[in-house]
Amino acid sequence: MTTDASDAWKQWHEQRVENVSAPYGPLALTATHWIEDHPDGRLPDIPGNWVAQDGGVVLTAAEADGLTVDGRPFAGEAVLAADRGPEAEARVALGGKRLVVLVREGVWGVRVYDPDSAARRAFRGIEAGPYDPRWSVPGRFTPYEGTRTIRLGNADGRERGFGLAGELTFTLAGQERTLAVAQQGDGRLWAVFADATSGDTSFRFRFLFPPAPDAEGRTTVDFNRAHLPPCAFADHFLCPFPPPGNTLDVGIEAGERQLL
Repeated sequence: MTTDASDAWKQWHEQRVENVSAPYGPLALTATHWIEDHPDGRLPDIPGNWVAQDGGVVLTAAEADGLTVDGRPFAGEAVLAADRGPEAEARVALGGKRLVVLVREGVWGVRVYDPDSAARRAFRGIEAGPYDPRWSVPGRFTPYEGTRTIRLGNADGRERGFGLAGELTFTLAGQERTLAVAQQGDGRLWAVFADATSGDTSFRFRFLFPPAPDAEGRTTVDFNRAHLPPCAFADHFLCPFPPPGNTLDVGIEAGERQLL
């Protein structure tokens, strides 16, 4: 059983490294520009004119700007909604770069993904593991009556709303512990947490995505699969900080720790 779990973890870790180092993975992010910070519509090092409006972004460009939209040379005006798919499939491109349109709390922005980024070229791997069954324990999810939205600091220095769905309770190192968690559309939970290793032998905080709870709220809390947040790979991600109470007093010596 342990061997199977260890093999599954090894495959998970290898897939994580592959995804992170992909041409348009997190290491390729070189900029996030908020359009409201550029009222003249000119974004740094990006051709064209970008203006936010209700429901989207109006892009105006000439053919000489070298932009493509939906894979074709672009000239004229286009209204762009937020990109929902993989970054590699973003509608707007500039040569090999992908320009991803995003919106957060009504504020529109553009992200630049460059496969030739310095971070991607310098990447040597993720320090993690090895798998240890002691860090995988049963958990129970107790939902709140409705989502509770709190304001959290983000890695880019701004505060944003973060919707908490309930509490995840589990026993670790002989003590019962609780994390406030969000819940994703597929039912998986999302914990943003820190622990006694944070900022020392591991990144300052990490993410954990326990499986969707069953009808009785049961799930598995497997810290072997603790993730580095995207902002560990590039400074231009937003990444919410841990909610109040989500700093564990035990050192989680498992999961992804930091970049090699």
